Amino acid sequence: MYKYVVVTDPETAAGFRLAGVEVIEVSTPDEAKKVIPPLLNADDTGIIGVSEEFMSVLDPELLATIEKTYRPIIIPIPGRMKKVASETYIERLLRRAIGYNIVVRR
Repeated sequence: MYKYVVVTDPETAAGFRLAGVEVIEVSTPDEAKKVIPPLLNADDTGIIGVSEEFMSVLDPELLATIEKTYRPIIIPIPGRMKKVASETYIERLLRRAIGYNIVVRR
């Protein structure tokens, strides 16, 4: 059985722990850059939740690898700071999965 892991900041980590999710706390985007690649290669990880703040600073090569990977699935978790992007990661995933673009409005 695959596990669900969340990479997030210390303030948000407690809520995920209360829900029974394995949490990796990182304080800076640089720490997240070091933690995420090994999770992509872990055999027992099925879903990785990553704070949007940390997803936005990942290297383009790593983001390309994430988008091509079918397991584990990477899910961005919205943070307190709202960033407006022309196309979000979820929209790109939906377009790739179903073949056309769906605009997700918040």
